[in-house]
Amino acid sequence: MNRSRRIALVAAVVATAALTVSGCSSSGTTSGSGGSASGGLTKVTLQLQWVAQAQFAGYYAAVDQGFYKKAGLDVTIKEAGTDTVPIQSVVKGQADYAISWVPKVLSSIEQGVNVTDVAQIFERSGTTQISMKDKGITSAADLEGKKVGSWGYGNQWELFAGMQKAGINTDSQISLVQQAFDMKGFLAGDIDAAQAMTYNEYAQVLETVNPATGKLYQPSELNVLNWNDEGTAMLQDAIWADAGRLQSDTAYQDTTTKFVKASIEGWVYARDNPQKAADIVTAAGSTLGTSHQLWMTNEVNKLIWPSTDGIGVIRAGQWKQTVSIAEKTKDNTGATIVTKAPPKSAYDNTYVKKALAQLKKEGVDTTGASFTPLTVELKEGGK
Repeated sequence: MNRSRRIALVAAVVATAALTVSGCSSSGTTSGSGGSASGGLTKVTLQLQWVAQAQFAGYYAAVDQGFYKKAGLDVTIKEAGTDTVPIQSVVKGQADYAISWVPKVLSSIEQGVNVTDVAQIFERSGTTQISMKDKGITSAADLEGKKVGSWGYGNQWELFAGMQKAGINTDSQISLVQQAFDMKGFLAGDIDAAQAMTYNEYAQVLETVNPATGKLYQPSELNVLNWNDEGTAMLQDAIWADAGRLQSDTAYQDTTTKFVKASIEGWVYARDNPQKAADIVTAAGSTLGTSHQLWMTNEVNKLIWPSTDGIGVIRAGQWKQTVSIAEKTKDNTGATIVTKAPPKSAYDNTYVKKALAQLKKEGVDTTGASFTPLTVELKEGGK
């Protein structure tokens, strides 16, 4: 999620039809509670929240490197279209698991959807608000009186929480601009501060030639408000499972542990082999350019590693902050995400902790304490 989050990554071509990538076969049948594919593998379907791109590199790597197959799973990855609500694929039995942002799913849970966050893959938020240096926007408080871009569609909450925390009346003290899922309005000067994911839209700016210099825009020409630093970050990409099936289906419980474990192995591979992971996603059908794809892999790794308690563990403090923002922050419509806290079943560390314990026995580094990101050179247009 996300522009991919419904999250439309502008650099990617909108795909309304699902592209599947299977670890063993091309079957899309969902039967994670014990159905078998050829070779006795359990068939599992994963619903993404957008098209193939390195935001999901770990899952594609788990297919490509045989981690799912090693776990006894035949995994089909389904891409999303512009109108896909990932969590509904789980509810309707079209997928066994889905990737989605926590605040978006909290809203669905309040409306009666019975799902559980079983692995919080992204520990940090990738949402930022970027501006040109000459705008002087170095904190959320500096957004007062400015033209502030927002995608909406569930991507606005950290921004509104940040402004309200800074004491800004978001009804009268900013000019809210409906931002398209690209950076054209920002680059044209129609938006003073624009929403940008670290792994996508921010790179789109840095892939663009600055007409004043004849060279690509540089980070030194921009200011970035990071909601992790501002204290209003919300949990993003997580693996969601069917809570009802978790409660009653022992085979699905076992499959969930296996799926989470193999997915983590995929993310460990993406951490340790970022270029190879980027190439895997490209081979899976991503339309992003080579330098952009590697940039995305690298930036997504930063959202995961180092992992405080082990990749995938849902940390109580971060969950509480996300829920608090969801309950108390109002957007430009006057609405909040939820009116009350979600049930305890909204997240469960049982499966990820089992997976991490197994990986620890196998000598797999699941915290990445020594992780060092790459320095990626972006090319014009992300090529």
